[in-house]
Amino acid sequence: MKKMMIAAMMLLGTSAVFAGDSEPLKAILKAKTFAEAESLLKTNLSQLANAAEKAAAYNKLVDLAMDKVGKEQAVINSNQMAVQFKQGKVEAYDTLGFYNAVYNAMNNGMLGNAFDQQPNEKGKIKPKFESSNSNRLYNIRPQLINGGQEFGKKENQAEALKYFGLYVDSSEDPLFKGIDKTKNPDQYLGEVARVAAVYAFQNKDLERANRYCDVAMKDTAVYKEALNLKMYLMQQGLKTKTDSLQYVETLKGIYAKDPKNEQIFATLANMYGSLKMASEQTQFINDKIAQDPKCFSAWALKGQNAMNANKLDEATSSFKKALEIDGENVVVLTYLGFTINAQAGAISNDAAGQKKLYEESTAILEKARSLDPNREKANWSYPLYQCYYSLYGANDARTKEMESLNK
Repeated sequence: MKKMMIAAMMLLGTSAVFAGDSEPLKAILKAKTFAEAESLLKTNLSQLANAAEKAAAYNKLVDLAMDKVGKEQAVINSNQMAVQFKQGKVEAYDTLGFYNAVYNAMNNGMLGNAFDQQPNEKGKIKPKFESSNSNRLYNIRPQLINGGQEFGKKENQAEALKYFGLYVDSSEDPLFKGIDKTKNPDQYLGEVARVAAVYAFQNKDLERANRYCDVAMKDTAVYKEALNLKMYLMQQGLKTKTDSLQYVETLKGIYAKDPKNEQIFATLANMYGSLKMASEQTQFINDKIAQDPKCFSAWALKGQNAMNANKLDEATSSFKKALEIDGENVVVLTYLGFTINAQAGAISNDAAGQKKLYEESTAILEKARSLDPNREKANWSYPLYQCYYSLYGANDARTKEMESLNK
């Protein structure tokens, strides 16, 4: 009797170890369409016995999505051959269905892999689907870009973000860790990440926008544009002084990695100014000039600060240094003209000296006018009016023209 009980226990133990698929998994694996399988998975995910079953269920979704991809891809290939060899006819295919299937296959493959990588009951990690899914899904990954472009043309920002975002997210997903990217580097990642960041910002998803900017900034081809967007995004969240100080620290970190970037320098210097950190700003600008005497932004900012402090000689000298580097910067030309006018006004008892200064200013401001005739970059018309009025009088046609522009 005792032996029979032991045998029965062993039998029960064997049944438990080698139990078959759960009923929810069986139902999912029997599904004929992606929509049916997806619905069953969403409803029964918590009822699946373990991570292995969840991985199998997600893999079923990948299989069904890939069936759709293969079907439409066959038509696409046939159409390409028909066009190339001018034989046969071009057939319509389910364009959106194809892109949706690509997205569904990729997304569910990544979700399923998270379960496929979990230890089994013996504590061993033995992924069942990683190898096959990694290869077949990586091959169709570029179609996510086409899908994003398709929805972008339709001005569907949310869908465009979905596709471009998945392309970026999948670049570092563990499912593809075995892909040798050194032989076939991802040449599209930087630009797609930049575009995804723009769409994320338009969709008010600042977290994703910042994350995609970080990816784009690793690509030298799009670094500058991505950096512009990154700094703009960071500025959107500045509500308190604490936020601004944290932004300054972030900028300092970015600047430390790219110390020759004048755009970062100028932004950081202006932040010091807006936070009334005058000593830090002055030191920062002077250090930059000492390190790089040809830095246009540093001389321009030094001149602007001196102008605002009514240190006219220093302002004039700094602006002229800036213009030696970039002689066609309309803003600096206008500031220089304004500063020289102020110098002229300060020596009203020296008519000859005053006239000489106004003539110098006139030449500078007329150059600004020629470069920016519609005053889109700087309002050169007011200091030029001062010059004409002082040199030619109130009734001169040139003076009246400037007067009309300033009304």
